[in-house]
Amino acid sequence: MNSGAGCRRPGVALLVAVVCGGLLAGCASMPDSGEVDSVDSSQRADADAQVRVYGVPPRKNEQPGELVKGFLEATTSDESDYVTARMYLAKHARRQWNPTASTTVLSEIPQVQVEAGGGDRDAGLTVTLTGKQVAQVDAQHAYRPDARSYRQRIHLTREDGEWRIDALPTGLVVGLSDFQRIYRSVNKFYFADPVPGVGGKARDVLVADPVYLRKRIDTVTSAVKALLDGPTTWLDPVAASAFPAGTRLEDERLSLDDSNSLKVRLSAPAEKAGQDQCLRMAAQLFYTAQESARVDRVTLQSKDETLCSLSRGDARAYGPDQTAGRPDRQYFLDEQHRLAGLADGDEEPRRVPGPFGADGGLQLRSVAVDRAERRAAGVSLNGQALHVADLEAGASPGEARLTVRGGSKYGLTTPSWALGDLWVADQDPDRPRLLRLRGGTGAPEEVPVDGLKGQRITGVRVAADGVRIALLVADGDRSVLRLGRVERQGSGGLSVRELRSVAPKLVDVDAVSWAGGSRLLVAGSEQGGLQQVEFIDTDGSLSSTSALPGITGVGGVAAPEGAGKAQAVLAERDGGIVRLLPDTNWKPVAKGSAPVYPG
Repeated sequence: MNSGAGCRRPGVALLVAVVCGGLLAGCASMPDSGEVDSVDSSQRADADAQVRVYGVPPRKNEQPGELVKGFLEATTSDESDYVTARMYLAKHARRQWNPTASTTVLSEIPQVQVEAGGGDRDAGLTVTLTGKQVAQVDAQHAYRPDARSYRQRIHLTREDGEWRIDALPTGLVVGLSDFQRIYRSVNKFYFADPVPGVGGKARDVLVADPVYLRKRIDTVTSAVKALLDGPTTWLDPVAASAFPAGTRLEDERLSLDDSNSLKVRLSAPAEKAGQDQCLRMAAQLFYTAQESARVDRVTLQSKDETLCSLSRGDARAYGPDQTAGRPDRQYFLDEQHRLAGLADGDEEPRRVPGPFGADGGLQLRSVAVDRAERRAAGVSLNGQALHVADLEAGASPGEARLTVRGGSKYGLTTPSWALGDLWVADQDPDRPRLLRLRGGTGAPEEVPVDGLKGQRITGVRVAADGVRIALLVADGDRSVLRLGRVERQGSGGLSVRELRSVAPKLVDVDAVSWAGGSRLLVAGSEQGGLQQVEFIDTDGSLSSTSALPGITGVGGVAAPEGAGKAQAVLAERDGGIVRLLPDTNWKPVAKGSAPVYPG
């Protein structure tokens, strides 16, 4: 049994507390026989978690190697203040150590080795920690993949006749299994900066900012505190908080009442907010707290009065999925390269009205339906022309909005809609470009992309919030996945900055689709492995969503961004469209290609 199950390694022990009805008690006997069954870590209810893991203080005369192992184990306990872990530290180190400064995640628990030849043992000893690093979580709780070898030293000294740690690395270092047991990913929500060309529409668009918080340490309060700290460094240039600078919680702990109402007392800066700003603050808090508990109303208070209140129904006006389109309707190109639509309850697809579908005016290679489902953008069968047309009978595709050269092997990528604008990439090997058409009909504007160094973009998917963009980028004969920020320029133009890898284990990515506020659906393969379709969080961590049934040979994927009861996933495979409904397996839908959701 590993440490994730709540047991210390040989020579060390962890206390496991079972909580029943809110009381610490031996409410059930421990079985000593029978089969061992695995438990899916996703089948949890954090607010009602039954198992607590607590560290054990250092034993008398504990030797250096075991002392360091005991300290590492104690840092993985469910104590909010790490009080037991601090018992392993020398007095001055207890005051200096900041466990929240960062978390280093290794593939396994670190190997502990006492260095030989340390000279005078009374002067101290050095213990080396080694392992394979996979990620870092910074002081803002932001996760970042960072694969490298890990090697750090811990120094021990004698204090009152016992070995204690007096110098150690910054923050925490944990194995991956412990990290997955202790932490969970939650979204904070901020307002996306307005995007030129859509006026004030973007003002009330919430954008998800994923962070990792400890699972069992007052999850609602920790999420709200993280929200008040502001956006993480990567998102900050394109998102803003409605909370006035310096706003803090007045209460140490937040809790919901019997009606699922959350009352939050804020410090003095919040009192200066007007009613509109206060409601936007409440919306941020509502959707952030909703990640950890069922919330039906949020009430913001100052020391002496109620500032504003927002119900679940009113919060929908600010919902992060309000610009995401319907989650129950999908589109694809049929055998004749015409646009067809399919709802979750439909058995047979139908061609949509207009020149891309039922009217049969144009054959297409790829298509994008806008999030209002009133227009579509289609790339011609040879990949050289982009047309925009209304989805209604008798509509005309008109003249091409964009024409390119480069041959059918390259041409234009699948387009993508966001906040009324249309995005597409020109794969011309001599002049690769990312382009935006304001309002879907404006003149194509080239959008600079930092860090590409002349590489071609082979896939474009813009998030519903308009400030994040997923790009497939050619890397030799393969494609890799990058996520970038869409930033405003002083001239009114846009640029994409700070590309980062979000699928570091995949050496070749064939298709990508947004699948929620901070989640992507990706088809790709690891080094030497078969293609797989899986969910990946936008910070590069593996999504906690259950794995999808195995499928290979996928050339395109589509998933909904918005919330819905029946969330269907589509894929293109072997000249046909297959669909995955919840709790089922992949099923053929029709012959066709290029599956998409609105966007």
